[in-house]
Amino acid sequence: MKSRGPWAPPETGKPGPRPVPPRATRPATNFRPPDGGRKVAGSVGLAVLALLAIAVGSLSGLMLVYSVDLPQIQDLERYRPSTTTELYDTHGRMFGSFALERRVVVNYEDFSQLLRQAVISIEDKNFESHWGVNVFRVLGAAYHDLTSKGRAQGASTLTMQLARNLFLSNQRTAGRKLQEVFLSLQIERTFTKPQIFTLYGNQIYLGHGVYGFEAGAEYYFSKHAKDLTLTEAALLAGLPKGPSEFSPIVNPDRAFRRRNMVINAMLEDGAITAAQAEVARTAPLGLHLQTPPNSVAPWFVEEVRRELERKYGSDQVHEAGLKVYTTLDLDLQQTANHAVLDGLSAYERRHGWKGHLLNVIAGGVGIETFKHPDWSEATAPGAYLHALVVNVLPYQVTARIGDQPLILTPEDWEWTGFKTADEFLHPGDIIYVQLTGKDGSLLRAKLEEDSGAEGALLAMDNATGDVLALVGGRDFDLSQFDRATQAERQTGSSFKPYVYTAAVEEGATPEQRIEDNPTSFGSYTPHNYEGNYLGNISLLTAFADSRNIPALKLADRVGIKKVISTAHRFGVTTNIPAFLPVALGSVEITLKEHVAAYSVFPNDGIRIAPRLIRRVTSAEGVPMMEDTPEVSDVISSKTARTMMVFLKAVTTHGGTGEAAAALNHPLGGKTGTTSDFTDAWFMGFSPSVTCGVWVGYDSRQSLGDKETGAKAALPIWMTFMKQAIADKPNETFPGDMRQGAPGAEKQVAAAVRPEPRETAKPAGQAQGIRQ
Repeated sequence: MKSRGPWAPPETGKPGPRPVPPRATRPATNFRPPDGGRKVAGSVGLAVLALLAIAVGSLSGLMLVYSVDLPQIQDLERYRPSTTTELYDTHGRMFGSFALERRVVVNYEDFSQLLRQAVISIEDKNFESHWGVNVFRVLGAAYHDLTSKGRAQGASTLTMQLARNLFLSNQRTAGRKLQEVFLSLQIERTFTKPQIFTLYGNQIYLGHGVYGFEAGAEYYFSKHAKDLTLTEAALLAGLPKGPSEFSPIVNPDRAFRRRNMVINAMLEDGAITAAQAEVARTAPLGLHLQTPPNSVAPWFVEEVRRELERKYGSDQVHEAGLKVYTTLDLDLQQTANHAVLDGLSAYERRHGWKGHLLNVIAGGVGIETFKHPDWSEATAPGAYLHALVVNVLPYQVTARIGDQPLILTPEDWEWTGFKTADEFLHPGDIIYVQLTGKDGSLLRAKLEEDSGAEGALLAMDNATGDVLALVGGRDFDLSQFDRATQAERQTGSSFKPYVYTAAVEEGATPEQRIEDNPTSFGSYTPHNYEGNYLGNISLLTAFADSRNIPALKLADRVGIKKVISTAHRFGVTTNIPAFLPVALGSVEITLKEHVAAYSVFPNDGIRIAPRLIRRVTSAEGVPMMEDTPEVSDVISSKTARTMMVFLKAVTTHGGTGEAAAALNHPLGGKTGTTSDFTDAWFMGFSPSVTCGVWVGYDSRQSLGDKETGAKAALPIWMTFMKQAIADKPNETFPGDMRQGAPGAEKQVAAAVRPEPRETAKPAGQAQGIRQ
């Protein structure tokens, strides 16, 4: 018999109904947990709660700390990125720009579908569906950035990249990453996906000073972003990850691989077909680099920049996207560029090959690594550029301009007098060439010489003062010094019109006679350029033939101070000493002042100050400035027309500028040559345009024997003026108009002339920068 358990009910001894089992209860026990265990459990629980509280508090604190200094997202609604200030010529054609960040802001529709898909495939596959942040990628990137010494991990979404580029630094910290997240969430709540992509597409940096896909498309491919092909779109989409590392200009191989990576990503996303991808992967980069900004009229652009910065400050000029409508005529500017360079080429060839070439090997520079400053210019036929000689054979020279090979053959250097190239050229020589075209992939050119001779040209509209063209030297990439506006050079006989004007105001006439004979003025004994004397001649002959003795006699008769005062009335600001040789042009004047002064004669005695800018508007088109010409009366109409008789005689048969008669047009002007042929000038005009040309060396060395203004400067002037007068066959000077014609006397400047007001500056002001 089994023993009964201790919790069984008591036995009664009588049979009876079966008892109901008692309700199960917890067995009685004497065990009691120790008091210390309870305390430990409570402490653990409290600790866990405390840690949770600390964690929540810390996160809240971090959110407060890193969000308190964040920009208000409403600022983004009013955000306007730094944009490019654009310069337009008189016909509305853009030719130059200023920018700290070269950017063109466009709308969402201006990005091609291919470009949008390429960017999303390589940068943010889930852009259309995520809420601004990919948590796992962000955490991984943050850990990688903090622990790795290598390149930062690119795990940000497009929205996060936008937030960083707009508001944050590139500092690799967890705090910056957290701020990036906060901003991204705000951006996603405020803007639509197309708006976010548009902001990103206009903001992102693509290398070489270019920001945004529209500016990138223009820079790398010379087209708009909406017109990009698959390969072009893929190349641009690959640049944000590393604009320098994947630059197609600096690292074309890396750019090629990066572009194909984008194409593969597009294929994986189903954005393109396998056939499209196969063709695109084998295509070349296909760059068609934009002509460098400001390359057509670089000195003009610099003058405009200085004037704008004086009025508006550097920040607004380079960041506000102003629209600047200038006075430049792009067609005439291009004519001026070629005229100066062709004229200098003709001068160099007249004096034969001088050599004295720089050699990069002798200077310790490798042929493969050398880069010349003007290699950024376009390699178009007619361009004058420097090239590096790579190989020399007797009858062939191989050179390069950048990465483009160039070939010279004997007819290209025939003018030098050398039959074979190895007589005077060596590998590593820097030569000067004029491009003539292409032979397959090879550039063809003629050998030229750059001995250091410089030229300058400035032309202005007589009626408005608009500067139509400005050339400040031979090569802006080598020298930014503006010889048209900054260099003060002796004028030679081109100063004589001021002498004759002073004499005409005292009653002199073209028919008046004067003795051209040996004369001394105290210890000063001058001579004529020709070395001979013509005896009794008219003032008209003396002026047209540029005789020195009659000019000095006139200056002595009216007084040299009267002559100087007259020059100052014409707008010459140089402080001129009162010495008689000033009458022959020993005074130094800038070309710009000289041209403005000469325009008084065809303007019937009116001086209209030269101007570069007609009006300026904001990026939105709001007018900011509208310039009006500064007009002043300098001499009477009678004096001006009398002087026109003198000046027209120079450009007719027998005058020093008689070659200009070949243009068969009403013209006037004056040659100028200084002692030892240091400076050569021609200053002249038609009824509508005044133009001045100067040729010389910065070092003030001689141009060479017989290099007069008529020989060195006049041909350049004629080349330019032929184009300037091409569409004005019937124009005439005011004094040549039919008697009784309405408004004939002063119609040259009638449209712009307000009440007369004197603007000529007193002597000694604004002397410019002496060379």
